[in-house]
Amino acid sequence: MTSAGLLADAGLSVPDYGGLELGAVLPAALAAVGVAHAVAGRDAEADRVRLGVPRAEHAVVVLLDGLGHLQLDARRGHAPFLRSTESEVITAGFPTTTATSLALFGTGSAAGATGMTGYTAHNPRTGAAANLVSWEGADEPESWQREPSLLAAAHDAGVAVASLGKRRFAGSGLTRAALSGGEFVGADRLAARVDEAIMRARRPGLTYLYWGDIDAAGHKHGWQSDPWVAALEDADQELRRLRVRLPRRAVMVVTADHGMVDVTGAPRWDVAGEPALARGVRLVAGEPRALHLHVDDAAEAASVAARWRDTLGVHAAVLERAEAIALGLFGPVAAHVEERIGDVVVAMTGRATVVDSRTQSDRALALIGVHGSLTPEELMVPLLVAGDA
Repeated sequence: MTSAGLLADAGLSVPDYGGLELGAVLPAALAAVGVAHAVAGRDAEADRVRLGVPRAEHAVVVLLDGLGHLQLDARRGHAPFLRSTESEVITAGFPTTTATSLALFGTGSAAGATGMTGYTAHNPRTGAAANLVSWEGADEPESWQREPSLLAAAHDAGVAVASLGKRRFAGSGLTRAALSGGEFVGADRLAARVDEAIMRARRPGLTYLYWGDIDAAGHKHGWQSDPWVAALEDADQELRRLRVRLPRRAVMVVTADHGMVDVTGAPRWDVAGEPALARGVRLVAGEPRALHLHVDDAAEAASVAARWRDTLGVHAAVLERAEAIALGLFGPVAAHVEERIGDVVVAMTGRATVVDSRTQSDRALALIGVHGSLTPEELMVPLLVAGDA
């Protein structure tokens, strides 16, 4: 069976890079406010038309961490504003994880160009894993991630750009790598960020608002839990308020970075206790739903892949690096990024996971909601476009 057939049979899909995808959202918003020329490497005007973003004087772009389309649909009664206003379904990139997705969103380029290949990624300089959220073990952000920031390009083109997030994110490695440019405004409460966005929407420009509480509730309690529903309801109410108070000639675009699956009771393997999985593997990077296996000897990659296929069976699609690249899972791959991709790439199916208790914390091992793979639950995210522009 071909690699593409293996993915399809496993219920997995390749991201729609260049089409209805997360990397088109910010270019579309920039084209809407008249600076399509600031977007290098993409046809931003085509992105705007494809996503249905009207021309405007100001664009407020909201990213809700962890809100997949299928989760929103399943809980639509708790989010009447978001569900009734959803205009399109788009795909995240691969892996479906925050570091990868924020880089895709912030640059318009997939992981093969940005090098943001997972929650953790192999650092060829050190041979160890780098955490691309905390930035522990990674190189300087501007060295690690070389694609130009769209927010910085817009700022350089004369657009008033602001990013609204937690105060502690100001100047973080991930912010510098994916979302640098313009003014960073720290506000820990969603209501405060919405107030700031409403104020800034009164004059020309672009405002980016990030909110992470839905994802946090899903990780800790699962997306089918009461705390997750409460986080969704809060976001729905605040974004409805943002929509109502948007001035004329302003547009609001809402999307997400990935969905989620709950894994309580699902099949799980621990590399530390499975000799067939551990043998020949020097480093396990990525996350429990999307793993990068870096092997002791590149010539043994096929043998490692075969052992993982035999052990995991229908619960995973196991690909050698060249197969994963040929399928386009990471988009076009730059030479300096290739070693950050595993010699073997594993995309989990259903709700199954593979962990490694030798390197992962007890807190990480206890997560109920996780993501990273290519199931519809993880890959499909909503797109909402609203305004009187």
